[in-house]
Amino acid sequence: MTAADYIKHHLQSLTSLQDVTQGQGLKNIADFSFINLDALFFAIVLGVLGSFFLWRAAKKATPGVPGRFQAAVEILFEFVDDMCKNIVHNEKSRKFVAPLGLTLFVWIFLMNAMDLLPVDLLPLTWQAATGEHHALLRVVPTADLNTTLALALGVLLICIFYNIKIKGFGGWMHELFSAPFGAKLAPANFILNIVEFISKTISHGMRLFGNMYAGELVFLLIALLGGAWAASGSVGVLDPVMFVFHILAGLVWAIFHILVITLQAFIFMALTFVYIGQAHDAH
Repeated sequence: MTAADYIKHHLQSLTSLQDVTQGQGLKNIADFSFINLDALFFAIVLGVLGSFFLWRAAKKATPGVPGRFQAAVEILFEFVDDMCKNIVHNEKSRKFVAPLGLTLFVWIFLMNAMDLLPVDLLPLTWQAATGEHHALLRVVPTADLNTTLALALGVLLICIFYNIKIKGFGGWMHELFSAPFGAKLAPANFILNIVEFISKTISHGMRLFGNMYAGELVFLLIALLGGAWAASGSVGVLDPVMFVFHILAGLVWAIFHILVITLQAFIFMALTFVYIGQAHDAH
């Protein structure tokens, strides 16, 4: 397998389930060519896991001296709540929007953090479990454009909901056709507002996807440094040097990537607050 084949292989998603039957080898038991099963599976599992952590922290909260986990969750909650107060000025809306932002941050952080796992760890585990020779398994849901655009689309639907709830359907329609240039330019206003909704949603999802996809590519390139030695079957003069550089580069990039995965989760959450806050503003 060439370096290009290795990278291409790791960027393919699992879209079908394989079964190993005695004497028959692999059998396709379910084909979902239009669904990336790996992204969907890991997103659901990590969403449940993140919700469990937050529920556990709330369940075990005590009025006395908090433990380290409770203290960390309280600091995070207060940080998110303060940010929401500064952007969304409707107190009633914040009762839903602030927990939503906290959930998004934790969920996206956990999905991003899957990038810190060795790139071949879970695919090889899946290969050993299924017997599939060329196991396809992408473990970073946010490196899949379908996942990030689905999250952004969910935010768009919430923005539309608050536009209608705060302004009324008639008031929102009036705003779409009258802002920002006045009622005389109603068609231009409507087109501009629709383009704004679409562009904000696409950029919201693409920003997260682009950063995580790029991070995934860097990890794959670093993995190739160490894989070249193993694939050759022999030890060349530069192979030990490349292997050591592979370890060091992977460590440095992983440490830096901790900042990236946290920052991207924060940016997505912050933009969610901004877009929902804009839905509360009248033009």
